[in-house]
Amino acid sequence: MKPEEVVAFAKERGVKMVDLKFVDLPGMWQHFTIPLAELKPAVWEEGMNFDGSSIRGWRAINESDMTVKPDPKTAKIDPFMSVPTLSLICDVVHPDTHEPYERDPRQIAKKAVAYLRSTGLADTAYFGPEAEFFIFDDVRYDQSASGGFYKVDSHEATWNSGRDEGGQNLGYKSRAKEGYFPVLPSDTHHDLRTEICLEMEKVGFEVERQHHEVATAGQGEINFRFDEMLETADKQMWFKYIVKNVARRHGKTATFMPKPVFGDNGSGMHTHMSLWKGGQPLFAGDRYAGLSDTALHYIGGVLKHAPALCALTNPSTNSYKRLVPGFEAPINLAYSYRNRSAAIRIPNSGTNPKAKRIEYRTPDASSNPYLAFAAMLMAGIDGVMNKIHPGDPLDKDIYGLPPEEAAKVPAAPKTLDEALVNLRNDHDFLLRGDVFSRDMINTWLDYKYEREIIPMQQRPTPYEFYLYYDL
Repeated sequence: MKPEEVVAFAKERGVKMVDLKFVDLPGMWQHFTIPLAELKPAVWEEGMNFDGSSIRGWRAINESDMTVKPDPKTAKIDPFMSVPTLSLICDVVHPDTHEPYERDPRQIAKKAVAYLRSTGLADTAYFGPEAEFFIFDDVRYDQSASGGFYKVDSHEATWNSGRDEGGQNLGYKSRAKEGYFPVLPSDTHHDLRTEICLEMEKVGFEVERQHHEVATAGQGEINFRFDEMLETADKQMWFKYIVKNVARRHGKTATFMPKPVFGDNGSGMHTHMSLWKGGQPLFAGDRYAGLSDTALHYIGGVLKHAPALCALTNPSTNSYKRLVPGFEAPINLAYSYRNRSAAIRIPNSGTNPKAKRIEYRTPDASSNPYLAFAAMLMAGIDGVMNKIHPGDPLDKDIYGLPPEEAAKVPAAPKTLDEALVNLRNDHDFLLRGDVFSRDMINTWLDYKYEREIIPMQQRPTPYEFYLYYDL
């Protein structure tokens, strides 16, 4: 829609307020709200100012003014606000020049798409994420100088099989790694996930399926149809927003934290990717698994840069508690046809060339989708431009390989610190086309060390007391 069409759309639906949303550096939506009467032509043309120094990873206090400019194509009715409210996703620009702000993740994603087109390799990148999540009944956590704890609770988890639930503990508790996919009554969140699907459809998603996932304690997955990269990143933000708010509506809490439950599978964000040009798919061919040379080279680029990509696709210290052996986590940097133990899987998509794609299984949804998708695309472009071959496929169960053979397969970083070191040493591919800036890379590295890694290293954990208190 054009700006004037957005205003007419809002008036037809009785909108009273307009919510302006933008994404911060870690990947969370921020917002402020104006009356519909204030959505004047100047807002579309000049934007609205806000304090950028209060946003994580952004401006210093002495250069705090920033400007948001709403994107009219993103207009939707927010399904969770009691007063009819129009939602607009915004880009962040410098207030004096209106040039894109180099630390705005959405602007980086837009520049990645523009760079792809400038290369002539393709004009469209399709992305389709599969973000898993947990729905808990209760979550509590705290950290102080003298103590720290966390506690999650789920009525459907095995650990609650002996709990007194006021005469209502009816069993049907999911055992660890057996949540995929028993029917009701074991699957207690079916109706809640369906409600999430219906809310997604209200804001324009094409929902493909919903189901319980492998882990106990309410792990779920909802798949929606792929779209162009920027639009998919917008949808990923809406998806997390809807999942969390529907759960809250029912007195529950949802999390996309990669590994909130010890001893069971974590939550990933398997991401499907393909390149197109002139309306034709570029990943279908007569090579391995029906792929083209373009697809194989794209895989080669992703695998080559995967250790650095992890700093953006798996950007939390908790991410690496998921990327461990024994929980179906794709820690081995290999590719294979249909094999879910490889970091990159080529789905068995039949004979339709338009369905040919690759699935990168390492990422998780603690990532900022704009940064993660842009980085994956830039790695793939580097592979195609430099004809990086991914080597031989690995069509064996990687988890069952003999140690000497498994040792030859490259592995994902084991910690966020290791991933950041890889990003520091391998980020030139992200700088091409001015997609990522050195300032952005350095800001990301500094933020992760200062706000996450160092504070985590300085705090004792409960398990350290278990291991060391009596030494």
